[in-house]
Amino acid sequence: MKQYGKFYRGILPIFFFSILLLSSSAAAESTLSVKDCNKCHEVQPREIDTAGAAHESQINCLDCHTGHRPMSENNIPACSQCHEGSEHYSLNNCTSCHNPHQPLNVVLTGELKAECLTCHTEQNEQMLANPSQHGEMACNFCHADKHGVIPACTECHEPHSAEMVQTDCAVCHAAHQPTVLEYPDTTPNLLCAACHETAYGQLLATNTKHKAVGCVECHADKHKTVPQCSDCHGTPHAAGIHAKFPECGSCHNTAHDLNNLKND
Repeated sequence: MKQYGKFYRGILPIFFFSILLLSSSAAAESTLSVKDCNKCHEVQPREIDTAGAAHESQINCLDCHTGHRPMSENNIPACSQCHEGSEHYSLNNCTSCHNPHQPLNVVLTGELKAECLTCHTEQNEQMLANPSQHGEMACNFCHADKHGVIPACTECHEPHSAEMVQTDCAVCHAAHQPTVLEYPDTTPNLLCAACHETAYGQLLATNTKHKAVGCVECHADKHKTVPQCSDCHGTPHAAGIHAKFPECGSCHNTAHDLNNLKND
């Protein structure tokens, strides 16, 4: 009996101390303030201060972490607790891209496409309407590592000529529909010459007024637009000549090489 008495005298203080500690933890949890978070958590408050966005300006730690361990078994909330109303918010594993303490610093890992297109619907529509190799790739193959990164086309593609630089690519090509070539009326002939060397050389060699005309004045707005000569010239010859030769090219060769008249 003396042996058991010693045991109880040893264990009872530990038991009562544990009860006191748990009671103190519960009491402390019920009175936690945001200032208390900084006492243990150094990294997260610093992240929020530097790039917390709305998580810094509109809510505080206790709005998300409504309890603390061990009294709260899981005090990490689901993002859907606050974020809802779009397809993007229904995705699983939000933290694979987002750090909740820096939510707009999006880091991209793995091969992502479906996830990106829940927000970037316009780009998806362009790729679906105009199939190309770009549409077969993961979005972060080009937009690598970090959200918002826009690579230079020349990282993958050789420019059409040695003189062309990255800014020239976007004059004609849109990355999500690269096969649709559209260009402004300020596009210089030299950009067209990068692909159309023969036509450009003929224009340089001619002594006709076409030499001074910009490529995009005739081939307006969209690639492969070929106008009718009559759009500018009307019917300059006698009616009988136009009746006999309805195609201007029957006599005048091509618009880039008007010097070589045909004698048929």
